[in-house]
Amino acid sequence: MLYNSGAVLLGLVYGYLPFMVLPIYATLERLDPSLPEAAADLGARPWTTLLRVIVPLSRSGIIAGAVLVFIPCLGTYLTSDLLGGGRTVLVGNLVQSQFTSGP
Repeated sequence: MLYNSGAVLLGLVYGYLPFMVLPIYATLERLDPSLPEAAADLGARPWTTLLRVIVPLSRSGIIAGAVLVFIPCLGTYLTSDLLGGGRTVLVGNLVQSQFTSGP
């Protein structure tokens, strides 16, 4: 299971999932509970309520979570070195190799 791209992806998801979940949770907690109920009263199915009511109202939390995950993921090179065995190259690996192999 080690030394492939799947292991690197799993390690990154495991490490950065809380940074995505917490802003989304905070946004969903502030959501008015009467809005999904109103959508259900108007005949919307659960998936329609999710896609047309809840996701647009939680867009700010999704964007905040994406920024909180994207910025540290750019600098991660240790995860891909340990789990990918040096065969998986991320942006952080390229930056590290440029700094360490200078003349």
